[in-house]
Amino acid sequence: MATMYAALLRGINVGGSKKVPMPELRELLGQLGHGEVRTHLNSGNAVFRSESDDEEALAVGMETAIEQHFGLHVTCMVRAGSYLRAVLDDCPFPAADLSGSRLHAVFCSQPVTSEQFTSLDPTEYLPEEFRVGDRVLYLYTPGGLGTSRLSPALQRPSLLKGTETTSRNWNTVQKLVELTRA
Repeated sequence: MATMYAALLRGINVGGSKKVPMPELRELLGQLGHGEVRTHLNSGNAVFRSESDDEEALAVGMETAIEQHFGLHVTCMVRAGSYLRAVLDDCPFPAADLSGSRLHAVFCSQPVTSEQFTSLDPTEYLPEEFRVGDRVLYLYTPGGLGTSRLSPALQRPSLLKGTETTSRNWNTVQKLVELTRA
C-alpha cells in the first residue's frame, strides 16, 4: 500500500542561495515515480505518495536526483505522514496556546537523546526552551528563530555528532500533517 510522505529539504531558497524552483522540484519527484506530488511554500517542503517504505532510500534518491538536475547538494529528510502526526500529537509544549511561528520542530536525521545536550545549561537560554522527541527537537523561541541563541547551540556538531537537522515552524508542521493525510 502506498504511503504519503513529506520531503524536508534543508537550506534551499533561503537568502538567494541553493535555488530550487518548486515547479521543477515537483516534476523531478514525479520523474522518480512518486505520485500526488505537491509542494508547500518555497522553502523545501514537498509531499508525495510512494510504494516504498524506506524513508532513507527515498531521501537518498531525492538527494541524488536534485544534485544531478540542479547541481546542488541538498540534504533531504523523508518522513511518513503518520510520523508527522505523532510529532504533532507528542508536542510537550502547549502548542494551541503558542504562536505557530515561535514553536519549531527541528527534524533530525537520526535519533537524539537528552544525554547529548547535558552540557547545555537550559537556564542560560530562558525564555527559550527545548525538549527531545523521536528524531525531533521541539524548540520554543518566543523572540523568534532568527534571534534565537538556543537554536544554534542545539545544533553544534559536538552535540549532534553527525546528525543532520532541518527546522520547520509549527504552522508548517501542521500543514504538512494535513497534506500527508492518507
